[in-house]
Amino acid sequence: MIRESLDFIFEKVNSRTSTSEVFSEVYGTDILIFAGKVIAFSVIAGIFLYFTRQTLIVMSRLIEYDLRKEIFQKYESLDTAFFKKNRTGDLMSRITEDVNKVRMYLGPVLLYSSNLIFTFVIVIFSMLSVSPKLSFYTLLPLPFLSISIYFVSSIINKRSEIIQKQLAKINSISQEVFSGIRVVKSYAKEDKFVKHFDEECQDYKQKNIHLAKVNAYFYPLMILLISASTLLTVFMGGKMVISGEISAGTLAEFILYVNILTWPFTAIGWMVSIIQEAEASQKRINEFLQEEPAVFNIAEDSSGNLLQGHISFEKVNFHYPDTNVHALKDVDFTIEPGQKYAIIGKTASGKSTIADLLLRLYDVTSGRIMIDGKNISEHHLGNLRQRIGYVPQDSFLFSDSVSNNIRFGKPSASQEDIEFFAKKASVHEDILQFPEAYETRIGERGVNLSGGQKQRIAISRAFIKEPDIVILDDCLSAVDANTENAILSYLNDALKGKTAIIITHRFYNLLNFDKIIVLEEGRIAEMGTHDELIQTGGFYAEQYQNQMTDSYDSSK
Repeated sequence: MIRESLDFIFEKVNSRTSTSEVFSEVYGTDILIFAGKVIAFSVIAGIFLYFTRQTLIVMSRLIEYDLRKEIFQKYESLDTAFFKKNRTGDLMSRITEDVNKVRMYLGPVLLYSSNLIFTFVIVIFSMLSVSPKLSFYTLLPLPFLSISIYFVSSIINKRSEIIQKQLAKINSISQEVFSGIRVVKSYAKEDKFVKHFDEECQDYKQKNIHLAKVNAYFYPLMILLISASTLLTVFMGGKMVISGEISAGTLAEFILYVNILTWPFTAIGWMVSIIQEAEASQKRINEFLQEEPAVFNIAEDSSGNLLQGHISFEKVNFHYPDTNVHALKDVDFTIEPGQKYAIIGKTASGKSTIADLLLRLYDVTSGRIMIDGKNISEHHLGNLRQRIGYVPQDSFLFSDSVSNNIRFGKPSASQEDIEFFAKKASVHEDILQFPEAYETRIGERGVNLSGGQKQRIAISRAFIKEPDIVILDDCLSAVDANTENAILSYLNDALKGKTAIIITHRFYNLLNFDKIIVLEEGRIAEMGTHDELIQTGGFYAEQYQNQMTDSYDSSK
């Protein structure tokens, strides 16, 4: 349109001489028509660009949403060993920063790169159809541009991957320090961690500067080559106009083509940088998406199926996959439905490992665990864990209200149910002292509660689900003697008819255990009733005597 309008004007001007008034009178209408067409095409181009952005940018946001959800679901499906091997900060970095880099590729980069490709193809076709000779000179710098992009992009890819790893490291440090802030403050180590964090941030800064220096080559390179293309077009096109090979309108058309190509080509550097960063980020995301859990479901969903509570360990051996520690060695015992077993032993003797295996947080290395006459791996994971009430020693509470933390065990529980089980765990009175009672929001990980309060809320959460099998892993270690006796009195009633395993360092006279297992270095050293073990005179008898002596001394 520009070429035709300029050629029309030059043709008319050369054919006759006229004043500006006559020119406006004779040619004004034609010029306005040309101007109107150019404006109309610009408006149409703007409308299509709007819908293009609506399609691609919105699509990239939807994919970002899907990808984050997929990664989160993948995290939840992975086994405990995975989370021991990988730092939380790194997991967070991949679901936030890395996903955002991929989104930038799927949105803006895809938009501009498709714009570049279509613009390039259409403009080159138009140029060749008008003047192949002038097209050759106009496009002469482009091969040098392509070669430069190839070499620089490979450097950007390597440095982007290094930067993302360093960012994950910084996130891990931040998360770890904030989670353990009370320990950091109690040891007055703030300055040390600030220094350590500063060093890592300096490293991150330097890596980013190195990448920025590489990116800085692109924009001047684009401007140089595009400017060279413009100069060649004007110089060679001017000579061709003088010689009569092309018209002045054609030269103007080619200059506009160069300007049309300027923005897409100057954006190549930015796009290549984002593409390389996205490639590095997608590689990191794929590492986890392709990770397969060691513990997975092989049974059909059997939600609602009750467990009788018959448990049998048959020559069970277990190595922790992350450390290869041999935690259990030929462990063999059977618990009948409704029986209560105590498991005691020194630290790192394998007590908590038994709880982990019963919850199937890990699979046994050798041997097998049978529940109700069926291999534990043949039970549906969701139903198995739903029917087991587990209270760990380190009770984790969510940053939510007290009532919601207890209701976590049974989402359909009423407020009356919540208060009933809180009373049984001897935490009801404590909760009433909170500013908003049961609606008081617990800090992250229960930071504003005492250790005993956290344990008792965790007990309420486990029992409100009315489980068939109960596993208590030293969950009364942080409560006082009177509270302990109150809870134990409730447990005697609550555990009737339920299979229960109490893992402890202490001896509870108020609980009548059918059998007591003593673990030592992953093996069963002793097993029997209280009286049988006292008569044996082994580790259990020695520890029991020591506790009774301590209790007597403290009561005097």
